[in-house]
Amino acid sequence: MVTRTDALTRREQILKEAARLFAERGFHGVGVDEIGAAVGISGPGLYRHFAGKDAMLAELLVGISGQLLTGGRRRVEESAAADDPAALLDSLIEGHIDFALDDRPLITLHDRELDRLRESDRKLVRQLQRQYVELWVDAVRAQYTALTETEARATVHAVFGLLNSTPRLSRPGALPSRAATADLLHRLARGAFAAASG
Repeated sequence: MVTRTDALTRREQILKEAARLFAERGFHGVGVDEIGAAVGISGPGLYRHFAGKDAMLAELLVGISGQLLTGGRRRVEESAAADDPAALLDSLIEGHIDFALDDRPLITLHDRELDRLRESDRKLVRQLQRQYVELWVDAVRAQYTALTETEARATVHAVFGLLNSTPRLSRPGALPSRAATADLLHRLARGAFAAASG
C-alpha cells in the first residue's frame, strides 16, 4: 500500500506485512502474533495501532481505493491546463501500473477478502472505486470520442483486469524487469483502448 521510498511508520509497516501475509495465506490463515513478529513487535502490541485484524483489512482496502482515487484526481488536475487527452490517459495508466506492480498483495487481498469487510466499509470501497472508474471513463472518452459511455466503462474495467493481473505473474522469472513490465502493461492498455474504439 505504501510505495514511497522514505522510512515507513510503524503503522505502515504493520499494514504492509498484514497485506503480504493475508495475500499469501488468507485472512483467517494469519494470526496477530504472526503479523507482529513480521514487524518485530508482540501480537498484543498490534492493538496499540489497530483494534484487530478486521480493522487492518478495512484500512488496507478502503485505504488503497482512496489512494487510487486521490492519485487519479491529482493526475486529472495536473493535466487540465495542457488539454491533452492522450497525455492524461497515459498518466492514469502509469499511475495504475505503479499500483499494480508495487501493491500486488492488495490486489489479491481485494479479490479474496472484500466480502469480509463490514457492510459500511465494503460500500465505501465500492463508492471510491466507482469514482475512480468515472475519472478513467471521462479520460477515455476525451481521447476516443466515438466510444459511448457504456463502451468506455466496459473497456476501463477490462483494462483494470489486465493491469491487475500482476499477482498471477509473481512466480520467479515470470515478469521481466519492472521497467520492461511497466512498458508492456502500458502498451497493452493502450492497445485495448485503441481496439475498443474500432
